[in-house]
Amino acid sequence: MKRIFSLIALFCMIATSLSAQEKKAYTLEDVIPGGSNYFNLIPKNMPGLQWWGDVCVRTDVDDIKLYDVKNGKESVLVTLEEVNNALKSDNKPYKLTQEVKPLHTLQGASLPWEERKVVMFFGKAGDDKTSETYALFYDFDKKQITEMFRIQEKDATNFDFCEANKTLAYTAGDHLYIANAETKDLTKAVSLIPTGGKEEPNAVVYGQAVHRNEFGIMKGTFWSPKGTYLAFYRMDQSMVTDYPQVNTTTRIATMEPDKYPMAGMTSHKVTVGVYNVSTGKTTYLQAGDPTDRYFTNISWDPDEKSIYVIELNRDQNHAQLVQYDAVTGEKMGVLYEEKHSKYVEPQHPLTFLPWDDTKFIYWSQRDGFHHLYLMDTTKKLKGEWKQGKDTDDQYCEYLKTTPLTQGDWLVQQILGFNKARKEIIIGSTEISPLQTNIFALNVKNGKRTLIGKKDGMHRAMLSGSGKYIIDNFTSNDVPREISILPTDGKKGVLLLTANDPLKDEYNMPEITLGTIKAADGKTDLYYRLIKPVNFDPNKKYPAIIYVYGGPHAQMIHNTRFYDARGWDLYMAQQGYVMLTVDSRGSDNRGIKFENCTFRHLGDEEMKDQVEGAKFLQSLPYVDADKIGVHGWSYGGFMTTNLMLTYPEIFKVGVAGGPVIDWQFYEVMYGERYMDTPETNPEGYKGSNLREKAGNLKGRLEIIIGGTDPVCVPQHSISFLRACIDAGTHPDFFIYPEDGHNMMGRDRVHLHEHITRYFTDFLK
Repeated sequence: MKRIFSLIALFCMIATSLSAQEKKAYTLEDVIPGGSNYFNLIPKNMPGLQWWGDVCVRTDVDDIKLYDVKNGKESVLVTLEEVNNALKSDNKPYKLTQEVKPLHTLQGASLPWEERKVVMFFGKAGDDKTSETYALFYDFDKKQITEMFRIQEKDATNFDFCEANKTLAYTAGDHLYIANAETKDLTKAVSLIPTGGKEEPNAVVYGQAVHRNEFGIMKGTFWSPKGTYLAFYRMDQSMVTDYPQVNTTTRIATMEPDKYPMAGMTSHKVTVGVYNVSTGKTTYLQAGDPTDRYFTNISWDPDEKSIYVIELNRDQNHAQLVQYDAVTGEKMGVLYEEKHSKYVEPQHPLTFLPWDDTKFIYWSQRDGFHHLYLMDTTKKLKGEWKQGKDTDDQYCEYLKTTPLTQGDWLVQQILGFNKARKEIIIGSTEISPLQTNIFALNVKNGKRTLIGKKDGMHRAMLSGSGKYIIDNFTSNDVPREISILPTDGKKGVLLLTANDPLKDEYNMPEITLGTIKAADGKTDLYYRLIKPVNFDPNKKYPAIIYVYGGPHAQMIHNTRFYDARGWDLYMAQQGYVMLTVDSRGSDNRGIKFENCTFRHLGDEEMKDQVEGAKFLQSLPYVDADKIGVHGWSYGGFMTTNLMLTYPEIFKVGVAGGPVIDWQFYEVMYGERYMDTPETNPEGYKGSNLREKAGNLKGRLEIIIGGTDPVCVPQHSISFLRACIDAGTHPDFFIYPEDGHNMMGRDRVHLHEHITRYFTDFLK
């Protein structure tokens, strides 16, 4: 009997081995974005899915499809041929200076009005020299182009369409425009500040995101609910130092400077304008001197009478929710305040309840995690300072406030509302910090109803009434499922089940998820471990830690391959053990987990990464003397720091776009986590990697983009000088004209280069 079992086991091993041999080996072209075969090997998706009220539609190349929310049945709503026929038709209720070219795709189209059978899309007219863009509206009931906007500016971007008044806001260069029947330049309605007798490029910027996209600010225009007003940012950068970026593609290299306020230096000044569409008049909020202040998360009252701004001091440790009169710009009062001994970081505007204009939702981490609080504008309080659950936090309420969510998890997004059921549809980490699940939150009793599967990562879009979501779901076990789900928690209809071509056709490594203790001995940290392809437990393998480690980033989720990147998989195929640890300081674990790094970036995170290295050394199949490290941006800072601080552990490192000295990093991010160089000289010195240049013992390569506007080249160049002075020998590689990240074919080349470095010096 034992012999029979042995034969069966042997047969299974042979079968498994043959099966593995039948599958192919992948290349960087297969697994790196920009690779020639990359998009053929990712799970199928359904780009263009969106809501037209409560109707699910998909804008595709040749048509716009409709999906029945009850059974998923597909039908064609509009075809590309119909639209192009309408463009060619002589029956046009509008005038064009040039004929719009036929469209090649409907993928970028939208259906802005639930009650109208109208598709909005952008078309081009003219040649390269006379090119113009048109926003066009196709009525698929009348089979006719009924309206259009002309956009003459070639560099137009940041399009913000208001459905209420059929007006498009956009920027071109430093200017802000709106387009409806005629194009209006908003900068004509305000005063520009001349510099040296003429306007300096980038000195005063209108309608763009400010404060270097921190505080959740990703745009610079904000339409009022009925379209009466357009609020916009005006950013004066004339006082900000120019960083001298160099364009080397010209015969003689030319200067193309970036406005770059470094930590402790003079920052830009931001004001908020309110443009009245009917009168053409602009009023600025009377917020006082904008010097050393941040104006974040602009939102409107439903009746358009008030506009709200969350304002912070430069130290970013005191936030105030301020109400302004939208017509006069006068300050009406402070509705809420919050202080923290380290930092307060508002990232979300107010959200008013659609069934009760007197109540709005405010986000706060005062209880240690991002949660929602309902504030009642009709019930005002005198206001007294109270202690939050996070003992470093204090808050003062001037309106009656009710917590809507609580617990050691965080709300990540508000998708919208189911008005009929008086529910908020949210995404949260309630089930696990490794994933986002969608819930319907009852405002009255706080009950939460799970929508969709409990496992994995859910990215969702809410229908007009809030009755349904389009759920794009993935996990380590499920390549992709796309469903239409009712928000009452009941079963929905499946639109797509995708296979994973990479798993199906190629020989893949084993990927496991687990936890280790942080350096504090008590906090659990998640790790992702990838064993080499065709793993042999009797061998000793080199290992590489892929690291980020900083705030607002999490490297491990319950998604395809647990978020492992293509390069991690490729290196496992080359015979490396790959490890990633989300150390303290990273995202989605609460404020204390993140801000333990305050004023001394790198220290605690490195200790946790060393625990990861010790975990690797404890594995019998890892060569403890061959541990490398790689990371980009904050991960480049961590890579360089680990190589210099723990040279006995880390033998080879590749640091991409690294921060070397936080004095060289920008004001908003740098001062939030480090304070200023003047107030925290010890912290800045401790994290200045030039001070450690003499510690380099292993092989370290620095890679940067030649015009990186995020971690400017001065970081790495100054580090090279420090190493020369200290007698150490890092390697250096530059991608001319690239920014902070390499894209397209450069990205493939980058990972070829990184791989060669580890092959040469670690393997």
